[in-house]
Amino acid sequence: MVLRSPLYETQVKLGATFTEFAGFEMPIQYSSIRDEHFVVRKKVGLFDVTHMSNVWITGPDATKLISLTTVEDAARVENGKSQYTEILREDGTIIDDTIFMHLGEKFMMIPNAGMNQIVTKWLTDQAKKHHLKAKVEDVSRDYVILAIQGPKSKETLQKLTDTDLDAVKFFGCQIVKVAGVECILSHTGYTGELGYELQITPTTKATGVFDAIMTAGKEFGIQPIGLGARDTLRLEKAFMLAGNEFEGGRTPLEATLGWTIFWDHEFIGKAALLKQKEQGTFQRMTCLECAEKGIPRHKCEIQKDSTAVGMVTSGTLSPCLNVGIAMGYVAPDKREVGSILDIIVRDKPIKAKVIKPPFVPKD
Repeated sequence: MVLRSPLYETQVKLGATFTEFAGFEMPIQYSSIRDEHFVVRKKVGLFDVTHMSNVWITGPDATKLISLTTVEDAARVENGKSQYTEILREDGTIIDDTIFMHLGEKFMMIPNAGMNQIVTKWLTDQAKKHHLKAKVEDVSRDYVILAIQGPKSKETLQKLTDTDLDAVKFFGCQIVKVAGVECILSHTGYTGELGYELQITPTTKATGVFDAIMTAGKEFGIQPIGLGARDTLRLEKAFMLAGNEFEGGRTPLEATLGWTIFWDHEFIGKAALLKQKEQGTFQRMTCLECAEKGIPRHKCEIQKDSTAVGMVTSGTLSPCLNVGIAMGYVAPDKREVGSILDIIVRDKPIKAKVIKPPFVPKD
């Protein structure tokens, strides 16, 4: 059964075109992907990302459980702060990448779409296995998640809350009132622009908050944004999409997420990562910008001198650059910045240059 956001009727009224994604019927666009992309880059856009998940982690050993099951030592994350991290299997491969928020004596974790039950079971199983007093509760359907993204997002949101948003630093989080409704606010996002995300419960209050944000942002040209633009926005910034970039079992080292690993603590998968790090012969995530006309897509082969050296995980036509861009895993000796590789698009080799991420730098 396909799920729908509690904001589905609002989306219909706004003229959304829908698609199925991770078991949800969600808006892929309202006007056009290109128009919505530039609204977020230049103004402000409002996303419904309720297809993402919400998991509460509570109890005296909640911090220990997060530290054991992710590459971050949760004891380092202060109250009122969020952290991006990865949940690993014993072999070091990524189950999911996630953000967790430290909110007083409890934590809220935000797994990716369709991962709520998998993550909840994994964390619960590890708590039992390691005799930790921690409770893991999947509350995904109790929340609506809104993302306000773009250069004018702070000015828009500030109209609706007495909380000084200047005091909420990047990756900060706290419970605030927005349009009179208590929400969890985090200074986070998936677009590479200034932005905030709201976790709203009960879901019956979400429509009022959504409408209030649209009204507050009217003077800045706010528009509702679909999943299509969300994908092009994140790809221009070289942000990972779990279902693409971690497909088939990839490690943080392969995904060039080594910077997220806090090595000075024990966590599931650490031994495997240390062994892989020592060997150093693994494929790594690489950014490619097409030098010829063509749009690379998921699973296009990457070649050097007609020999396969990797595979595209995500690709699109960049609205900002107006050229094809791609992320993919490439053999370690073939990914030097500036080198030229071929991406096979519809059986035709398209020359592409290895670049240092992101594709589109911060304005």
